[in-house]
Amino acid sequence: MKNNNLLSSLSLALMLCWGLPISSAVASSAPAEAAQEEPEKGPHRGRMLREEGFAIELAIFETGVPPEFRVWATSNGTPVNPQQVDLNVKLTRLGDVVDDINFRAQGDFLRGDMVIYEPHSFYVTVTARHNGKSYRWEYENYEGRTTIEQAVADAMEIDTEFAGAATLHQSIPAYGSLSLPPGTVTNISARFDGEIQRRHVAFGDKVNKGQTLFTVESNESLKPYTINAPVSGVVTAQQANTGEQTQGRTLLTLTRTDKYIARLAVYPADYHKVSIGSDVTLEIEGAEQPVMSKVSFIEPNVRDDQARIVWVEVADPDRRLTTGSFVKARINVANIDVPLAVKKVGLQGFRDFTVVYAKVGEQYEVRMLELGREGGEWIEVLGGLEPGTEYVTENSFILKADIEKSGASHDH
Repeated sequence: MKNNNLLSSLSLALMLCWGLPISSAVASSAPAEAAQEEPEKGPHRGRMLREEGFAIELAIFETGVPPEFRVWATSNGTPVNPQQVDLNVKLTRLGDVVDDINFRAQGDFLRGDMVIYEPHSFYVTVTARHNGKSYRWEYENYEGRTTIEQAVADAMEIDTEFAGAATLHQSIPAYGSLSLPPGTVTNISARFDGEIQRRHVAFGDKVNKGQTLFTVESNESLKPYTINAPVSGVVTAQQANTGEQTQGRTLLTLTRTDKYIARLAVYPADYHKVSIGSDVTLEIEGAEQPVMSKVSFIEPNVRDDQARIVWVEVADPDRRLTTGSFVKARINVANIDVPLAVKKVGLQGFRDFTVVYAKVGEQYEVRMLELGREGGEWIEVLGGLEPGTEYVTENSFILKADIEKSGASHDH
């Protein structure tokens, strides 16, 4: 079964490379979109609809106004008074949404009473009445639309989600390196001077709290006693050996390496955005997965380059990190709840618009978006998309390529 899916995916990829729309692979289920002759245009660049001697020119007018229908009527080539024509246009959109448009006379034309919102993609039904006679025309005016069988969409890994509310996590980038936090270095010395009878650990050893480090014979009591590790850590310096006198000196150094501080540089434009407790996502050199933490301290002074240093604690219980490792981070500076958002991965360009592809059954169609704020993987939608719309997220570029290769037009 996997091989069949792979072959299907390869075949569809080749179709895109050869310039063939994917919808040609599912022609049996797609609406008839065979190449047609260019429709006749009138003097106002609208579509001409004729029956016997009566004709109307239906145009989308959008100069200085939101897009609207305007219609000019003629009879045997002679202009008709628009007040003598009753006209209705119904636009059936994807999902069987119907725009019912009526007209009133204005000057020498009929003006529609509804904005023709994008996309201008619909099945058009026009009914007119003039001098006691009725007329009817129907035609397809699709743009930015294609049909793909679900099995094909699955093979191409075209994923969808439903548009709705989201939380935008706004963040700023920051860079730095790992350092050991204060108080991680412990110097070990003897409480009572004496001769070291045995050293139980060596340089580089990992030591647990309470573990025996030295056995010392006291010079005063001549009795042996042990020096135990007050903390867990690694032996990072060894200054004494068996047979030597303690002499009040440091015998070895333990360094805790189960925690680090990521010291991140934040520059003046972002000072006010960062506070103690801000969430931080860290990508650390040598670490396989991102680390989530919070800002724990902000240094009061600035560096020579005017950066302030913020501290972020990084736990390392497995002791896999090292001092000086490069850190790339994103500091969360705002969480904004919005009523409608889409994933940025689904965005594509169409004409002069930024769009997502809405899905209804096995049909896909552009939705022109008015966009607002963004944060993380989300971007706010201010207009152009209804809440609850199923839209393409992953591999939306396949829809873009298929629609461009099918030659969808924008008919005014």
